[in-house]
Amino acid sequence: MKKTFILLCFMCFVLFFARPAMSHFGMVIPSDSMIMADDNRTVNFKISFSHPFELVGMELVKPKRFFVMAGEKSSDLLKNLKSVKVMGHNAWSAAYKIKRPGAYIFLMEPEPYFEPSEDCFIIHYTKTVTAAFGDDEGWDRELGVKTEIVPLSKPYGLYAGNVFQAVVKKDRKPVAWAEVEVEYYNEKNRYEAPTDYMVTQTIKADKNGVFTYAAPVSGWWGFAALNTADFKIKRNGVDKDVELGAVIWVEFQDFKNKK
Repeated sequence: MKKTFILLCFMCFVLFFARPAMSHFGMVIPSDSMIMADDNRTVNFKISFSHPFELVGMELVKPKRFFVMAGEKSSDLLKNLKSVKVMGHNAWSAAYKIKRPGAYIFLMEPEPYFEPSEDCFIIHYTKTVTAAFGDDEGWDRELGVKTEIVPLSKPYGLYAGNVFQAVVKKDRKPVAWAEVEVEYYNEKNRYEAPTDYMVTQTIKADKNGVFTYAAPVSGWWGFAALNTADFKIKRNGVDKDVELGAVIWVEFQDFKNKK
């Protein structure tokens, strides 16, 4: 009986740790990625730190930075943040009114988050782009943060099945062979992955830091390029590694039927 109990415990242990680990994603999801003349000009954001496919939320303290870049001008939006619940955990919302045509790049930098299972801190520089009123100049602008994904394809106006291409940068330089995790925001819980291996997909950039991905279904897709920082953060007096994530959220859409 004792041997059977030990065997069952061992099997449970193996099954638990054999499961591919869920990936963390910083999330900045706007209510609209393309503002047209007749659309609501106020874009509403949900800002969280989550496992987007499985809809498992995590705690997100008030971010260190949240700003928008429009043309050459950067505007601090930290004061716009309001505390909300996303996936049952502390998260943030914000509203921003778009007044002029152009491409608006929104970026959230969180406070460092310590992940005990990985024994390191995590910082995800998370961005998304909204285009407005037929003008989209500047959609590929670099923000100059520690690490970021710079799009080579417009990060909006994509049909499901289209290719999205971008370059991973760290300290403004391309990251050769960068590993990029890809995950779908399963917002309405419509889909189920065939296996746990397919919850998070992993691709690699080429020697120039460029990666390519074709989204199979419409909705929001997150791309996270992970690198180890060249600095450490102390926890209880001990230096810990820091995982830097360059994250971008891109919306893919279906064709509409004619009315």
